Amino acid sequence: MTSVSTGHPIDDTVTALLSADPRYTAAETPPNVLVHLTQLALARGIRCDEWFAGSGLTREQLNDPTLRVSYRQTRSVIRRALLATGEAGLGLAVGRRETLGSFGLLGLAMMTSATFGDAMKVGITHHRVSGSLLDVTFEEVGPREVALAAWPRFNDAPLLPFLCEELFASALAIARELLGRAFNPSRLEVTYARPAYADAYADYFGCELAFGARYNRVVLDVSWLAQPLPTHNPLTAQQSLALCMQQYDASGVQQEIVASVERLLRSHLRQQPRLPDVARMLNMSERSLRRRLAESGRIFREIHDRVRAERALELLHGGTLSVAEIGLEIGFSDPREFRRAFKRWTGMAPRSARQHAA
Repeated sequence: MTSVSTGHPIDDTVTALLSADPRYTAAETPPNVLVHLTQLALARGIRCDEWFAGSGLTREQLNDPTLRVSYRQTRSVIRRALLATGEAGLGLAVGRRETLGSFGLLGLAMMTSATFGDAMKVGITHHRVSGSLLDVTFEEVGPREVALAAWPRFNDAPLLPFLCEELFASALAIARELLGRAFNPSRLEVTYARPAYADAYADYFGCELAFGARYNRVVLDVSWLAQPLPTHNPLTAQQSLALCMQQYDASGVQQEIVASVERLLRSHLRQQPRLPDVARMLNMSERSLRRRLAESGRIFREIHDRVRAERALELLHGGTLSVAEIGLEIGFSDPREFRRAFKRWTGMAPRSARQHAA
């Protein structure tokens, strides 16, 4: 697979250094940023299929909820988008369009948290579930200030402004969705130089700006953390958070083999595939698949149960299918068997889960 060359020696040197890091090609990240980027392009009537050339991806594949992409693939598409559009502040434009709904189960867990502080901590702890391309931490800056801080996984200076813009703009969009338009951070700090379009930062963030700072972070007054959320629902929060936690192993990185198994299970839930069936679809022996899952610290039944629980909760929250129909959708011909399994997975009956989601 090819990498995008800009002809700029600094950019091409960065690409060469990144290529030597095995993490660069590990397909472990949900493609959320690429989804939002292409949605913005399509809304503006911009052709974007060419952005995927040489990446090993197509735009149509982004519709697959089980898809995981590497940093190399994501970087290639973003760089092509930046070159093709020539738009200053493209990351801001992408991030400000995002909503809680863009983050799936993680967005649901945040929305149903008790306070804004709880929602912030949930989002930061499980940020990889949302497809974040930067690592994120929660920090106490002073006696009255806390911060959402971003840390690059790679030394990729050419892409850092886009990544910070997308992360911090989406974080502010979500904060305002939870707290209302009155919310403003106290300060935005970034390590890169002041761009020519800095006025766009001022217009959107509405706070003090610090370019060339020591850290990449958005700072807010600690009083915001205690603000209660009107959408709080303890049971839904617990369910969605548990499912978020199960999406990644103890190291916080989803293993490739686990992602492959999940993808096949989700596309064949009605058929109730067994481990030998999945191994055959992966062109592996049953023994090899079992061994590779064990090396990832996972077992087939655990993955299968989680995939079924996620799909069942999704359909129950949708509210259009009966409990029996949902059971059929995930491979249970007997509604009683489905009810027992669902209660084992979640600790509650399907009808109770639906009532609490309403």
